[in-house]
Amino acid sequence: MRKAALHNLGCKVNYYETEAMAQLLEEAGYEIVPFEEAADVYIINTCSVTNIADRKSRQMLHRAKKRNPDSVVVAAGCYVQAAGEKLRQDSGADIIIGNNRKTDLVKILENHFAGREMKQEEYLVNIGQTHEYEKLGIKKVSEHTRAFIKVQDGCSQFCSYCIIPFTRGRIRSRRPEEVAEEVKTLVALGYEEIVLTGIHLSSYGMDFPENDSETLLGLMMRLDEIKGLKRMRLGSLEPRIITEDFVKALAQLRTICPHFHLSLQSGSDEVLRRMNRRYTKEEYKKGCQLLRKQFENPAITTDVIVGFPGETQKEFEETVQFVEDIQFYEMHVFKYSKREGTRAAKMEGQIEEAVKSSRSEVLLTIGAGMSEQYRRSFLGKAREVLLEEKMVIDGTEYLTGYTREYVKAAVLQNAEKKGSTVKGILKRMLTAEIVMLEGF
Repeated sequence: MRKAALHNLGCKVNYYETEAMAQLLEEAGYEIVPFEEAADVYIINTCSVTNIADRKSRQMLHRAKKRNPDSVVVAAGCYVQAAGEKLRQDSGADIIIGNNRKTDLVKILENHFAGREMKQEEYLVNIGQTHEYEKLGIKKVSEHTRAFIKVQDGCSQFCSYCIIPFTRGRIRSRRPEEVAEEVKTLVALGYEEIVLTGIHLSSYGMDFPENDSETLLGLMMRLDEIKGLKRMRLGSLEPRIITEDFVKALAQLRTICPHFHLSLQSGSDEVLRRMNRRYTKEEYKKGCQLLRKQFENPAITTDVIVGFPGETQKEFEETVQFVEDIQFYEMHVFKYSKREGTRAAKMEGQIEEAVKSSRSEVLLTIGAGMSEQYRRSFLGKAREVLLEEKMVIDGTEYLTGYTREYVKAAVLQNAEKKGSTVKGILKRMLTAEIVMLEGF
């Protein structure tokens, strides 16, 4: 029996695909071992969203080969699509597998061990021309309470800073009946919460035939009817999907978690235009208002890029004012990373790293304050918490989990057990990130 170890880099979609590849290997007779241990095969599901992600991908490939020089190291995913030629000349990877070919992992390994040569199209496709949704699925996940479900792949937006449409291809959606069957399987195994993920989740169903009007909302309505499913959470959404009809329909779903990640990227209309984001900050603000109208104190989180080419101090200050106006629960701040092959890489006015770092620190400080303020707004409120993991805080053992709003809460470990749902009052702050749940 050969041993295989997998390591994931990047987004929740990559996480899902790594879980799926592990299950394919298990079904083929491989023993899955931790990545830190000696293995016959190492699979690194790479990321290419930034230059840093590229570097980490290369480092992990070489780390695996160093751990066992006789092993077969497989590079899979987005970095492969972005830098396939470089990887062929790199001693860190023995096999490269692009996106939409991960489902062939076992066959590719079999051919390698048998010494059979493969044609390039067997492990690397022209991702920009494929319309096929890769049929990867899972029957279990490593977490015991929450399962990420991939329902969509690819992106057709072509934001000027983003390499993803070139590494993931155009939008492709998974059939709703297939999603429903996977969710039913996981619910039967005891998973109480699912998180719908995709590269551009808001575009789910847009690639289906005209007579098939399936949408993200329609998919959620179908999943909401599955008995035993307690919670449904959404991955990142585009602001333009947040219409009054969409939000009203969401509010009627019994499983919906009022936790919405709306990518902002900038609070300056001029920067948004250069980014090719296709909405204005007023349109974004209206979406947040609609969510707050239909849900009680929903968690609204976001991403912001600082130091985009040409970003002036005035434009940055517009972003600062805007995020303070919106008041996000959490704000992920990224310094602009130049990606060769994107329009932004050729733009004039590239910002110095020191300026990016300074602006990033300003937003990180603001974000930390907003996040703590949001958590404190729940003190004295009754909430449901799905317990997930053990944690020791100041010498005391707790079980921690999340409310539907994704506020982290803790209960004394001897009170309940992992995987159970408890309801109580959020009483006090244990740390800046964790609230104590009592009275259940």
